[in-house]
Amino acid sequence: MDIAVQGALLLFGSFFLLLAIGVPISISIGIASLSTVILTLPLNTILFTAAQNFVGGINSFALLAVIFFILSGSIMNNGGIAIRLVNLAKIIAGRLPGSLAHTNVVGNMLFGSISGSAVAAAAAIGSVMSPMQEKEGYKKSYSAAVNIASSPIGLLIPPSGALIIYSLVSGGTSISALFMAGYLPGILMGLGVMFVAYRIAKKEDYKTQVTLPLREKFSVILQAVPSLFMIVVVIGGIVGGIFTATEGAAVAVLYSLILAIVYKSLKFSDVPKIMRETVVMTGIVLFLVGASSVMSWAMAVTRIPNAISDAILGVSQNEIVILLIIMFTLLVIGTFMDLTPAILIFTPIFLPIVTTIGVDPVHFGIIMVFNLAIGIMTPPVGSALFVGCSVGGVTIEAVIPTLIKIFTVLIILLAMVVFIPQISLIIPELLGLL
Repeated sequence: MDIAVQGALLLFGSFFLLLAIGVPISISIGIASLSTVILTLPLNTILFTAAQNFVGGINSFALLAVIFFILSGSIMNNGGIAIRLVNLAKIIAGRLPGSLAHTNVVGNMLFGSISGSAVAAAAAIGSVMSPMQEKEGYKKSYSAAVNIASSPIGLLIPPSGALIIYSLVSGGTSISALFMAGYLPGILMGLGVMFVAYRIAKKEDYKTQVTLPLREKFSVILQAVPSLFMIVVVIGGIVGGIFTATEGAAVAVLYSLILAIVYKSLKFSDVPKIMRETVVMTGIVLFLVGASSVMSWAMAVTRIPNAISDAILGVSQNEIVILLIIMFTLLVIGTFMDLTPAILIFTPIFLPIVTTIGVDPVHFGIIMVFNLAIGIMTPPVGSALFVGCSVGGVTIEAVIPTLIKIFTVLIILLAMVVFIPQISLIIPELLGLL
């Protein structure tokens, strides 16, 4: 049997077996990788080179951006920003049937884009919106499903840690271009969730929010503007070349800290909790990146990416067929693997294949994140699904029927993003980033 086939069977077989018996994903990646390279290298060489690759994988200036954005998001979660964004979202979506559900979607889009975390958005916005919707007579399953489905939108709308990690593992794809490419697909995803929410709200005859007087609207907008202005400062600075993504992330930390102090919603006693959350999340991300670097080395040694590429291209040379195969594979992967490790593991496998057929790396980055964002809200390991159900006080079984309706629309929109590249690329092209 060819070494690449043996390597692939051993690598992915042992990896999924370890996951199935409950071994943490980072440890599973490391054990599977070391087991695979035993086929080709002596043990002393394996241990030395694996350690080098692990350290080399996390020795990256770009990764500091992810760490700073994690810290910024943690400050925002504890800094009273969520309620101000919810109030703004009420104004934007308040006149639609089921207005509180639409407020939830817009709130997740705004908060998710600032915090860059689906779980943080599901928890922060969901905890504010769920009691409001229950009071107005909305079904808990409906409210929770809308919150769960809209929480990952911030992974596409910048600043996005997922896109930064993709840039790193793809060999330096422009972060500015990726950020700009995420806007239209992210907005499209939000509109897709709102479309299903609207249809259900019409059927259930859910209320429209009472319109606020002009003076109150102005006050709400004024309170929310400083939070939203962070996006302008950070993204504008990165795209304009004023600072790098890492420097922009550091600016985001400083800005969010100042904002929390100005809002008087951050106490000195909250700082240890914020730092602890940041250290834990940073440790998880860095260990994943290091372990995935070892897996990439193991795949390169056993020539697994080349074998997979030959297998897929052997099925068809047609761009549409190849993209459908990859899209389906990523959707399946997303149901049992979190977004960050999936990007780290499968970008080195699929990116060379799609570039062979002429797909832009920026476009493929958006395809990957959109695909895997859907996985965050699906069982058996969807993090946003579990958090959203917990916040909404419902079981997973209760939200599945509504989520299936939303999934159907999101997969249609995903296909549009996959097969109409300009949805992703038009803004970066207009800004001269491609």
